[in-house]
Parts: sequence; C-alpha cells; structure tokens
Amino acid sequence: HPRERRAAGLVAGVPVGSGVPVDPAERAAGLADAARAGDRRSLARLLTAVENRTAVAEHALRRLYPLAGGAHLVGITGPPGAGKSTLVAALIAALREAGRTVAVVAVDPSSPITGGALLGDRVRMQAYAADDGVFIRSMASRGHAGGLASTSTAAAAVLDAAGFDMVLLETVGTGQSEVEVAAAADTTVVLEAPEMGDEVQAIKAGLLEVADLVVVNKGDRPGAQRTAAQLRAMLVPSVARDGADPARPAPKRPDVLVTTATTGEGIGELLAALDRHRVAHGDGDGGRAAARRVRAEAQLRAVLADRLWDRLRDPRRARATAATIDAVASHDLDPYAAADRLLAALADTDDRERARDQEEDRT
Repeated sequence: HPRERRAAGLVAGVPVGSGVPVDPAERAAGLADAARAGDRRSLARLLTAVENRTAVAEHALRRLYPLAGGAHLVGITGPPGAGKSTLVAALIAALREAGRTVAVVAVDPSSPITGGALLGDRVRMQAYAADDGVFIRSMASRGHAGGLASTSTAAAAVLDAAGFDMVLLETVGTGQSEVEVAAAADTTVVLEAPEMGDEVQAIKAGLLEVADLVVVNKGDRPGAQRTAAQLRAMLVPSVARDGADPARPAPKRPDVLVTTATTGEGIGELLAALDRHRVAHGDGDGGRAAARRVRAEAQLRAVLADRLWDRLRDPRRARATAATIDAVASHDLDPYAAADRLLAALADTDDRERARDQEEDRT
C-alpha cells in the first residue's frame, strides 16, 4: 500500500535518500499510483514535479491524463480585494459539509525581482490542513500573465485524476489579465465587491464576457444589492446584429449572486448554482464540448511552446539562439525575422539529422 511504502521510506520501490538513481518513468508511475490511492505526500511531490516541468511530470501526466475528466473544474477570478480566498474557504466548508472532496490550486503573484511569492492562500486555509478530503496547493505565477501559473491546467488535471469531486482554480487577481481562467475551467466565477468601481473594470477586462456566474461578495456592505442590480442590467444580452460573425461564441447571461463569505451567507446558493451549471452544460452539451476543446488547444499550445523553446536552448543551438536574441535587443533584427530565422534553423537541423539517419540505414 502507498502509505506503507512511504512509512518504509520507499519511493517507486527505492529507499528515499539512498542515492540510487530512479528512472523518471518508474518514479512517475509510483507517484501517480500512490496519489490516486490517497497518498497526499506523493500527490504533493507530483505537483512539485509538474510545477518544475520535470521529466517525471511528463511521464506522470501521460499516465494520468486519460483518467481525468470526472472533476468539476471551477475558476475563481476577480480583482484584488474582492475576497476570492475567503470565498474559496467558504466553498470548501460547504463542500465538506456535503461530503464532497475538493482540491484548490491557488496562484499567487511572483516578485519580478526575486521570483518569490508569499503563497498567502495556504496561510488563510490552514484550518483544512488535516482534512484528507481537502488538498490545497499554492503556486507562484512566475511572471506568467493571464492570472494563472503556466502549469495550473496540468496541476488541475493531476488533481482531477486523483479523484477530487471539485477542483477550484483561484487566479492571481491582477485586474485585467484574468480571462485565461475561462479556458481552463468548466465553470468560471467572477467576483466583484460593492461600490469599488469593479463592474467597470470587469467590462474593461472582458471578465463579464467569460463569466458563467457573477458573485457580488461582501454582501453585508452598503451598496451590495445596488451593485448586483447594476451588473444584472449590464448583462442583458444584446440583440444579434446582421452580419455578426457566426464563429464567435454567443454572449452569456450569467446569474448574479450576492454572498458574504465571512459569514457563509449565500454560499449554499452559490454551490447550488455551480451544480446547476454543470448539469446544464453536461457532456452532451455542445457548449461544454467546445469549452473542453478550447482547453485542449490551450494545453497543446503551451506544450508546443515549451518544447520549441527547449529545442532552441539545446546546447547545440544555444549560441545561435542567444545571438538572435541579441540582434533583436539591439534592433538589428525585428522579432518576426528572428522567429523565422530560428524556425528555419530548426528545420534545417531536422533535415540534416533525417538525411544522416537515412544514410546510416543504407549502410
């Protein structure tokens, strides 16, 4: 059993700290199987590998990805100060009271100077540290724009495959770069706070266009109901115009709810609305299928970008890549020509290697 192996100091059958090298595929299999069996330490190690983009993470995701798809992925986004972390903690309490398991990926902004992050969401949610039905993972954004860490979607897939009923993705909360969460979640919840002008910010950021649910938090403050009414008025669907692009997604009309996360007021209604949205957009719904395709495209693009950049930083090409970057920095070369040059160099290398392989086969 994974817990017995951990107690015996074994990872993938090898004593921890023994100095014996472990094959990445073997270690990934051991961690993935242990995580699915409920070993939270193995799950944490696996998520660390995912965050660091190691070979172990790739092997583990190959194993776990086909097993994912059962969890309800919920994105929680909105401007700073709207109470995202407090709302997440209240949702955890409601889910646990209902006997459901929940995992949280909470992304914190990284310092552009040191690269460090406070990871304050873990501090706020310490009450659930001993609950096996709750798993909270803080991740640093590491400069990635869009409100999520670049590995958040992969981490959510791991948690999904580990068997959690709901996975909450809490974004950085930087204001106007949060729409990325809509591509990573089945349901996107946008938080607003009363009388902060955030409804205007939400329009500027496009947040209301991607929201499946809009929540006015801090409902005990004056003006909460007025803010909710203003948002409902803004969210009345516009009449389709002649000549509109049929390829563009149809505008949503999300429900607007009022909550007070600190007291739990309205949290039950929010959880019920999340469940209704999932049922209404089930596997047979074209909208959910389209959303999952968008998510798959975003994941694939991220993997392709990472692999392309890794090839360009390969020791055999690192000097040429650095020289091209220097040429762009000095304005001797524009970025488009630089990209074409690097792609052409990769293609040329591939052609030479293919020709060499064919020559070796003939001989």
